[in-house]
Amino acid sequence: MVVNSKDGKELRSFKFKDEDPSQEVRAVERRILLETLANQLPPNTIRFSSGLKNIERDGSSGETLLELSDGTKLLAQVVIGCDGIRSRVAKWMGFSEPRYVGQCAFRGLGFYPKGHEFEPKVNNFYGQGMRVGIVPVSPTAVYWFICFNSPTLGPKITDPSILKQQARELLKNWPSDILNIVDLTSDETLTKTPLVDRWLWPTVSPPASLGRTVLVGDAWHPMTPNLGQGACCALEDAVVLSKKLAYALKYGSSPSAIEEALQSYGSERWPRIFPLSVKSNFVGSLLQWDNSIVCSVRDNIIIPKLVRLGPMLEHTNYQCEPLLPNLVDSKV
Repeated sequence: MVVNSKDGKELRSFKFKDEDPSQEVRAVERRILLETLANQLPPNTIRFSSGLKNIERDGSSGETLLELSDGTKLLAQVVIGCDGIRSRVAKWMGFSEPRYVGQCAFRGLGFYPKGHEFEPKVNNFYGQGMRVGIVPVSPTAVYWFICFNSPTLGPKITDPSILKQQARELLKNWPSDILNIVDLTSDETLTKTPLVDRWLWPTVSPPASLGRTVLVGDAWHPMTPNLGQGACCALEDAVVLSKKLAYALKYGSSPSAIEEALQSYGSERWPRIFPLSVKSNFVGSLLQWDNSIVCSVRDNIIIPKLVRLGPMLEHTNYQCEPLLPNLVDSKV
């Protein structure tokens, strides 16, 4: 990892293995990750273009009726809501809307058909109220982001040409290499999104499950991207939830075994999720100071002399117990 000032001056560089031998960083394109996971499922498991329109619970049977946007109705024994930060399932369960944190982000993939010259490093550039990241993900693709302070959301814009123009305007006094990546970004990968989170306060926030309905990933715990743990936590959720459901289906003897498994999942995951959401928000606020004096202290003292990467990455060392033996052939 390399940390630079806005003008490209290197402030500090880290090698993950030197800071913490347990650390390893791999950049994976989201599309490839999703396709890899989807390809492990039986054929016709995924049904696309089927947004959730309405959800109702049958009090007598415990099943849940799902009405899709195309008019299809499904009766489900278990509902796992992993429908993102604007989750309809979460809203139905009583969760509040995610909270805007005062920052927005441009993100995209720059493509170099003949190959790029970036070294395999995570490059960060810190400015005043704004920061930029560059991460090569393959010999021909480079992921980039711009996080910037914005007191209001502003109008929603999806036109790629306008988004590129806005990104270029933010980068007009930054190193030209960053601007070139934006110019080489394909329209379908370019996005501008508000950064939001939801803190799951104990005794205040609803539980992760309601009957046989449960939340996973951003639908339950949206967090800012400052620690790079959003998708990681969703994958952790999936493993823990699979373990709980597998055990309930194979060994559960009471009618409430599944509900108890979902409750156990929420209890196990909450101590992991809540601190990460708070820490991610706090780190983002620190990295995007907009006071020139504070930024000068950050660039000349805090980053070069005080920051240690190892302790900052301890949150990535999550040890998840494997699925229990003999459960691979269960109904899950």
